[in-house]
Amino acid sequence: MNKLNNPSSGNKEFSSNELASTALNSSWTIDDAEKAYRVKRWGNGYFDISECGNIHVSPRYDQPDLKINLREVINEMAEEGIEFPAVIRFHDILRSQVEQLNKTFRAKIEEADYEGKYLGVFPVKVNQMREVIEEIVDAGSRFNYGLEAGSKPELIAALAYNTNKDSLTVLNGYKDEEYLRLALLGLKINRNIIIVIEKFSELTKLISLAKELNIAPVIGLRVKMMVKGRGKWESSSGERAKFGLSIAEILNAVTLLENEGMKDSIKLLHFHIGSQLTDIRAVKEAVQESSLVYSKLVQLGVPLEYVDVGGGLAIDYDGSQSTNDSSCNYGLEEYVSDIVYGFKQNCDLESVPHPNIVSESGRAMTAHHSCVITKVIGEIHPSGTQYATKKSTSEHIIVTNMRDIENEMEQENSQEVYNDICQLKEQAFQAFKLGIFTLDELAKVETMYWRILNRIETQIKNEEFIPEELREISAMLSSQYLANFSVFQSAADSWAIDQVLPIVPISRLNEQPTKLCSLVDITCDSDGKIDKFIGEDTVASNIPLHQLIPGEDYFLGIFLTGAYQDVMGDMHNLFGRLNEVHVFSYDDDPKDFYIEETVKGSSVENVLSTMQYTPVLMAQVIKKDIDKEVQRGKIKPREGVNLIDFYEECLAGYTYLKS
Repeated sequence: MNKLNNPSSGNKEFSSNELASTALNSSWTIDDAEKAYRVKRWGNGYFDISECGNIHVSPRYDQPDLKINLREVINEMAEEGIEFPAVIRFHDILRSQVEQLNKTFRAKIEEADYEGKYLGVFPVKVNQMREVIEEIVDAGSRFNYGLEAGSKPELIAALAYNTNKDSLTVLNGYKDEEYLRLALLGLKINRNIIIVIEKFSELTKLISLAKELNIAPVIGLRVKMMVKGRGKWESSSGERAKFGLSIAEILNAVTLLENEGMKDSIKLLHFHIGSQLTDIRAVKEAVQESSLVYSKLVQLGVPLEYVDVGGGLAIDYDGSQSTNDSSCNYGLEEYVSDIVYGFKQNCDLESVPHPNIVSESGRAMTAHHSCVITKVIGEIHPSGTQYATKKSTSEHIIVTNMRDIENEMEQENSQEVYNDICQLKEQAFQAFKLGIFTLDELAKVETMYWRILNRIETQIKNEEFIPEELREISAMLSSQYLANFSVFQSAADSWAIDQVLPIVPISRLNEQPTKLCSLVDITCDSDGKIDKFIGEDTVASNIPLHQLIPGEDYFLGIFLTGAYQDVMGDMHNLFGRLNEVHVFSYDDDPKDFYIEETVKGSSVENVLSTMQYTPVLMAQVIKKDIDKEVQRGKIKPREGVNLIDFYEECLAGYTYLKS
């Protein structure tokens, strides 16, 4: 079964207005929750909503009945004193994705009577965390699944962790002399290294070093494809692509290597048309073009053995199974089939051997295995503050008019009421700016304005036709839920490239969500918010969530964060990395899981040290100042000791809010 894209249930999704109406006027079911959050559709078979209303995780594709209650994981974390926000990694999902990719390629190769092999590599840049690399290398060992490195630090890591002599280590990215020396070092210790030439000048450096070190390199040539990808990164391919050689440069490279007696070193043809390819037609076109380039080079006597199709295997972030930037219109099986059968057909037509196929799928391997869990710690609502609006003597006529509208409004004149109160509110602000309106009067107008909007929203919910302006009232009245996390650290793509990440309550999904919300984080930056969510046809600006219950924790999960999000977070506001736990499934455990490891997130002294502060000296400064105040009698000695201890505890503590 293809787990990378689950089929749609065929049920109609709710719009934001329909969700609010359904939540208030009908019996909410798990099916309604699924329509709202599309968990099965983006969950890839790994996530679903249980009958008890909690998110369940099935981390093993071959054991669908093994389910982990995510709320139980969170409860166990809390019992162990692990503070939130936190990252939860399901390492079994990593293994499942690696196994499925390799098994699908092997099955298609056998089905097609394809004569080459599949030797995939995981691009380290997608998630450089050691635990992730270790798990992927271990899961891929029986498939000879290797690594791809695009920088010197990544190459250094790959040399140490990809020790399987039968798996590839593909080296991309621009290379200086030190990078190339490291690559040749790898060849000397029997690593299966392929050095991909991105720029013609790299080739002359490599030839010189290979002669100096007396070692034959294994060379890949990256072709600058004419076909362009689809999606956010389509500009990374085509004639203006950052990487790769033109056809003329490739032929010149072949000639140069032949003249140097190194033509036999050319083993791989590489191309890449972009990440997150949303449209399968781009893959088909790329296979057509690259297979012809491969065939013609082989016919010229170039001893190519591999074709690297690059990355781009997409995941369906929004569950729409479309060509939206956050989705894709194909699944794993179709992707693999188009590559295998495409190369077979074109190579047979050109009478050349079938190449070994290499792919660099990273996003699809890692995205699902990691999620961010954050606690909602408050609500910001535009009409949440009430103010006494009782009539006073000599009040301004604008206040009186607003009160009269509130007292006399009827259901059938909602549009007229809306037009009138908008005008009155604007007049009130103008009057205040001219100095003829008091703060008390302005507060009364604001309070009545928001009360009237709430009444209009209630009145129009069940109407068949709602005027365009009135449809905007739900968004105007939507709450902002304050969540204990940093968008910049934990959901960087949401802020930087408008990536839609699935966000779902961890529990209470069997209850009616009655609030339309956006999310704001605890940073002091106005961009620290998420207001792009899975919508019915387009991206929605709000998400349906539940009313907060005093004294009861309300957790949200930000899912599909295992690709790039884990490693792209910055030090904005000095929040640093999150606490994280590594969860493994275990069928014999009553809860079907155990927490294998806890990795502490950044402490305050960690992030300050990163920014060149010296926490020890900072603590000494505070201690001296407190001692001075003790000597002056402004602070009592015992209080002084407690204050010093408190400052030092804060230095050692978690950077996020304690809630």
